[in-house]
Amino acid sequence: MKHDAPHKTDVISRWGAESAILPLILMVLNDFHQQNISYCYWKSSKRVHRGLTGEGDLDLLVAKQDHHRAQAILLQRGLKLFPCVAFRDHPSILSFLGYDEPSGRLVHLHLHSRLVAGNSLLKNYCLPWQEAILARTIVHPMLPIRMLDPVDEALLLIVRSCLELRRSDPVMLRNWRAETHKFALDRMELAARDDRVTLSSRAAELLGNDLAEMVVAAIYGKPALQDQRRLRRRIKRHFRPHRAYNAFEAGLRSLGRAVHLVGGSLNKRFLWAPRPWSRRAPGGGHVVAVVGVDGCGKSTVVATIREWLSQEVDAVPIYFGTGAGRPSFVLWPFKLVVPLITLLVRTKPKGASHGKISDRPPGPLYSMLLMIWATAVAIEKRIKLSAAHRGANRGLVVITDRYPQNEIDGFNEGPLMPRLTGVPPWLRRFEATAYSLAHRLPPDLVIKLIVPPETCAKREPDMDPAVITNRIEAIPQLAFSGAHVVSIDAQQPLAEVIRAVKQEVWRIL
Repeated sequence: MKHDAPHKTDVISRWGAESAILPLILMVLNDFHQQNISYCYWKSSKRVHRGLTGEGDLDLLVAKQDHHRAQAILLQRGLKLFPCVAFRDHPSILSFLGYDEPSGRLVHLHLHSRLVAGNSLLKNYCLPWQEAILARTIVHPMLPIRMLDPVDEALLLIVRSCLELRRSDPVMLRNWRAETHKFALDRMELAARDDRVTLSSRAAELLGNDLAEMVVAAIYGKPALQDQRRLRRRIKRHFRPHRAYNAFEAGLRSLGRAVHLVGGSLNKRFLWAPRPWSRRAPGGGHVVAVVGVDGCGKSTVVATIREWLSQEVDAVPIYFGTGAGRPSFVLWPFKLVVPLITLLVRTKPKGASHGKISDRPPGPLYSMLLMIWATAVAIEKRIKLSAAHRGANRGLVVITDRYPQNEIDGFNEGPLMPRLTGVPPWLRRFEATAYSLAHRLPPDLVIKLIVPPETCAKREPDMDPAVITNRIEAIPQLAFSGAHVVSIDAQQPLAEVIRAVKQEVWRIL
């Protein structure tokens, strides 16, 4: 069979900006071709387009002698190495993430130095075919990327099905129907494309004559790949010398990773504890604070950025406000009685922000209630401040809605007790301690969302206009102990606001 030349530098030139392929990936592949990096996309050819458009991961196998040069190209193009947590790490696979600004997508590229296979939680087998496969790669007939030779793709499909299609793998079991269907479609397509004689010859070359007949029968036969039990036993026996762990240790490690996976999934969906579970930020985590007056879009921005990041990186949201966001267990019981107190205290004193506000200073009952509330809020802020920075120290990206500060009293997440008279000095000191902790632990990045008073009044009609004006004027004064502060016009379309925030967040990662 005749193959294309090992490298062509003109395969990218015909792909212009109008292509659905992400520009960042195009530039990386173009650099690979120009610098003669020996590589190929080594998963199913049916799904390569998803990787090129950022809808899925892009798995590239790179020759050992070119691995460091390939890493240098990725770093030069702005991709960053994001290490997996210890339970999910593999020494032969590096995860690079890049931000494609035109599309706003995160690009996830796996750089493989070896061909590894196995269950979803533990790639225990290292296939010794890397050099032979890279020597036979071809250029995709329509896409600007080097691919597996169809015969090699068929052989890898059979081997991977034998090593990966296992109901004992909880990840595979959860997606069993979709995964088996995917393998079946790949087998059907390759059976139609490949020549049986050529496949048999290549299988004999890589696996030996005995296994070659069984592999060819698996491609062209009727039994589903997951039902090829005899072939699965023979393939495992053939690659037994190439395992990283024996069967007993591999089982223990898989069990431990399954427990870690379940715990991480629960934490990601419900607990939001500052513990890494998947992939950490390079060089340590960061605390990103989104601040602004009520109605500027903080909650929307935080939710969008968290969803964008958490597809690939461990990201945790923390709400420092006292409104509709998620409270801690300390503040939660107090928030339950707020509706009842609101019925009792229908008119709020001077200094409040929402509701019917009078010109009178706080009375004894309101002052007592506010002291209790301010104390609970101070305790919650201390708890959440510690959690945020512990999470960052563990490699998480912590996205906070608001952030405590002691530069301005009374509002913008500042101390509340200065508004009151008759507060015991020790209680003032207790509250001040929580906010001084915020001064000692500033965020790494502060995103200030700026809106004019009229826009805020439309979004928050229940808020006092005078308070709106005062808070908007105070926002530029907040320095957050010298943190990196970026102001963004939140009056522009939401898509533009999100794009600007993504750029700033990606710069600090």
